[in-house]
Amino acid sequence: MKAVRAAIESGAELGVKYLTMYAFSTENWTRPQQEVSALMELLVSTIEDELPTLMKNGIRLETIGNIAQLPEKCQAQLRKTKEKTAGNDQLTLILALSYSGRWDIAEAVKSLAQLVKDGEIEPNAITEDMISGALSTSQYPHPDLLIRSSGEQRISNFLMWEIAYSELYFTPVLWPDFSKDDFYRAIVEYQGRERRFGKTSEQIA
Repeated sequence: MKAVRAAIESGAELGVKYLTMYAFSTENWTRPQQEVSALMELLVSTIEDELPTLMKNGIRLETIGNIAQLPEKCQAQLRKTKEKTAGNDQLTLILALSYSGRWDIAEAVKSLAQLVKDGEIEPNAITEDMISGALSTSQYPHPDLLIRSSGEQRISNFLMWEIAYSELYFTPVLWPDFSKDDFYRAIVEYQGRERRFGKTSEQIA
């Protein structure tokens, strides 16, 4: 939670408008039941404890993922916190819970397939924008920067569609040790990147 708080506070101080944290993946359900139960209890207590901090700093809480899979107690606490922070506009904190990029894409495909089945759209009318609009992240901008801690150099099924043109930043710092300075370093390196989106440097200039 110290690392989470540091990242949130850093983002708010620097003017970051959207911050998404991968809190619990669909794969995490396969961990030992005792560990999963402990994580769920920790999630509920943490959200409850952090509400005053969210309100003080103007942070709005949102979620993505298969929230229906979470224990009812978790769902209730999330609903309560989302309702209370709905009017905050300093930073939107998005918790990815029971989430995976493949799951989200599969759900989007199902919804579009249903529209085709119902005769509302033709298969060849499906566009990238329509797929983006069917994802659970549809109301948020795609990430500019993905920070991966702990020396791992993989995406781990996170925002697979959305990070197509995100800048990737890898740090050997373990997540529990991730500090404000580590967040700042990631931002400074990102600021030195040239984002071309398929164009040449001359076109960007």
